[in-house]
Amino acid sequence: MAIPIWILTGPTASGKTDVALKIAESIGAEIVSADSMLVYRGMDIGTEKPSRIARNTIPHHLIDIVEPWEEYSVGQYVKDLEGVISKLYQQSKPCMVVGGTALYLKAIADGLFEGPPADWEYRNYLRSVAEEKGSDYLHKILIEVDPEIATKLHSNDQKRVIRALEVYKTTGQRISSFQTQFGHKNPKYDCLIVALEHDRDILYKRIEARIDRMLLRGLIDEVRTLLHNPSGLSKQASQALGYKEIINYFSGKYTLYEATEVMKKRTRWFAKRQMTWFRSFSGIHWIHVSPDNDITRLSERVLEQFTGKVNT
Repeated sequence: MAIPIWILTGPTASGKTDVALKIAESIGAEIVSADSMLVYRGMDIGTEKPSRIARNTIPHHLIDIVEPWEEYSVGQYVKDLEGVISKLYQQSKPCMVVGGTALYLKAIADGLFEGPPADWEYRNYLRSVAEEKGSDYLHKILIEVDPEIATKLHSNDQKRVIRALEVYKTTGQRISSFQTQFGHKNPKYDCLIVALEHDRDILYKRIEARIDRMLLRGLIDEVRTLLHNPSGLSKQASQALGYKEIINYFSGKYTLYEATEVMKKRTRWFAKRQMTWFRSFSGIHWIHVSPDNDITRLSERVLEQFTGKVNT
């Protein structure tokens, strides 16, 4: 029997964390993160990680589980998530999966594409090509070998563009031909997905306020501390929103003002890309958040969607 799972998502700065905490407190649920950056220890401010107080009050899972110099794949995430969900289900503890990493959510709802193991030599070669010729160059190659998946990936989504080229080189087959990655329901879980949606101008204002808040809270010092660690940062961590821009500020590529503006622009683009991904999910329930919607009422609306599914 498939395990029922509630998933709360939405673009960055949409208010998922506050809503999840309110619901979890009201029904005694635990929260399972679906955010690819919350897994890293020491990356707290730039990811707006739930506070220690919140995590001490409401049990959270899959947060602070790897070091910032370690890589962490979607395959590892799915394996870790399965362990957490199985344990909570056996203990009859309600839980919510909360986050905005679309690939994680897609893997939960539709199952994970079991592709060939990484070809690190070829992957690093493609990374060097991207550094020399730009991400658009790799994307054009992908259009030639697998136009179907190329239309699903933005040229800036270098990680997945490289993976698609790697699979084609390794297997001789297009990644889009592996239908298990796209559009097939995961038999392990019965997922109900609720997503928060704001008017674009409101969301963009929330993004800008969030970034200003991060800087005031000490994002620059946090990045400096991470860089001073002899182990450094993984490729994945160093590309994270906010962290990449501050690293470029330290290197002299940007002034602080320029780094802040690039951070805001890049985050707006990311939020737009998230919405595109979420709209591709089947059966998603959207909740439009009006400016006057207080957190209590919004949480009630989300919970009504979840419990309405359970009671039918």
